Amino acid sequence: MNRTGRALTLGCLLLLQPLLALAEGGNSLLIPTTGRCTLNVQPQDLASALKTCEQVADAGDAQAQYELGEYFYAQAPKNLNKALDWYQKASLQGHAEAQYRLGSMFFRGEGVKANNVQAYILLKMAAVNGAEDALDMADEVTEQMPRDDLEHATQVLGQIFRKYLLELQNAEGRSPFSPLP
Repeated sequence: MNRTGRALTLGCLLLLQPLLALAEGGNSLLIPTTGRCTLNVQPQDLASALKTCEQVADAGDAQAQYELGEYFYAQAPKNLNKALDWYQKASLQGHAEAQYRLGSMFFRGEGVKANNVQAYILLKMAAVNGAEDALDMADEVTEQMPRDDLEHATQVLGQIFRKYLLELQNAEGRSPFSPLP
């Protein structure tokens, strides 16, 4: 993708940010807190720290789910099954970095069978949600995809975004393009 095309794409994606904040009932001006889990502890304290983090993640905290995914991904040797499970949970909640990591795993075939269509979809969603490197990796995936696969992935993304915009529209009985309150 050329520089102008990338700037235009990023600009369009950034226009969706207020809609995303509105859909989540959040405030787009607030900076989300990070670091729900403290897993860089002494070896004797690790079991307790993992248990605490898993409790927070099991309660639905996407950041904790992502951090557990990162922990299991970084282990030597990597525990890809556990990492994949936690990344998927966080990704389903719109966690951009989890979507990026998951897209990367599908692209490289880490812990899953390589699937460029799935990787492309996840990476584009990660970009919309704010993962900075996701568009670059999506471009790498695009270079390796047959035209039919790329068209299929683009259609799926279109359906996902249409459904999202309809949900926004129906949530408060107004157009998703109306001015923010």
